[in-house]
Amino acid sequence: MKAGFVAVVGRPNAGKSSLLNFLVGEKLAMVSKKAQATRKRMNIIVMHDNTQIIFVDTPGLHEKEKLLNRYMMEEALKAVGDADLILYLAPVTDTTRDYEHFLEKIAQKGMPHLLILTKVDQVSNAELLKKITEYQKFQDRFEALIPFSVTKGGDPRALLDTIAKHLPDHPWLYDPEILTTENIREIYRELIREAIFEKLSDEIPYESDVLIDRIEEEEGIDRVYATIITEKETQKRMIIGNRGESIRRVGSHARKLLERFSGKKIYLDLHVVVRKGWSKNRKALEEIGYIF
Repeated sequence: MKAGFVAVVGRPNAGKSSLLNFLVGEKLAMVSKKAQATRKRMNIIVMHDNTQIIFVDTPGLHEKEKLLNRYMMEEALKAVGDADLILYLAPVTDTTRDYEHFLEKIAQKGMPHLLILTKVDQVSNAELLKKITEYQKFQDRFEALIPFSVTKGGDPRALLDTIAKHLPDHPWLYDPEILTTENIREIYRELIREAIFEKLSDEIPYESDVLIDRIEEEEGIDRVYATIITEKETQKRMIIGNRGESIRRVGSHARKLLERFSGKKIYLDLHVVVRKGWSKNRKALEEIGYIF
């Protein structure tokens, strides 16, 4: 038996959550085309033969001064510090600059990592080979370099085999039937946030968050009551929209995501409140669940 933690890191929008959802075969991690959608670590568990792989989805590696962004960066670095193995995801269209910055951060940690080239479906074979050649100068730093495409349905077994090879012999840490250590409230919260990212204009998602007020579970239906938090009255009006059009659009999309995950009918009740400066205030952040 083998078991270990695998931190999945990379710049914002490198494809971390998409890869994890693909490997686990379920929609668990928040996915958005917009950068910096993931804010907290999430454990996603994949059983592979006799190995229990606990993937840790992390916020994208980035440098910004806002308190919330600093929290996100700390989350990513904590995941790296606690891991047995790191997956570094590098979009094939990127230069090697972000990867070099990553190497500087882990240089003193001596942590083994696999370099995963993502989004390889977006380039030709010749361009892919050229990029692989660019990374060869770092070959003494990574354990393996693996091109992978979620869109083209890459071979998950080959990737999982390679990951398992680098994990320690250890009894399984969790019940092999569970897919994540997150509770239902956190998963519902992230799915509602995903709907906000997808259905509202660029400014709003980064200035908002979600609190699950309560969940009433019944046979065949979950009743979910949630509050969307934003920083300004103008943003609240934009979220609600003309005659409630925007909030209905968000709610409809969120309900579909929740139903797909839970396999149950969902009644979703959304409210919007203003908490000025919440993303810059430590006490407000901790009340929402971002514990430093």
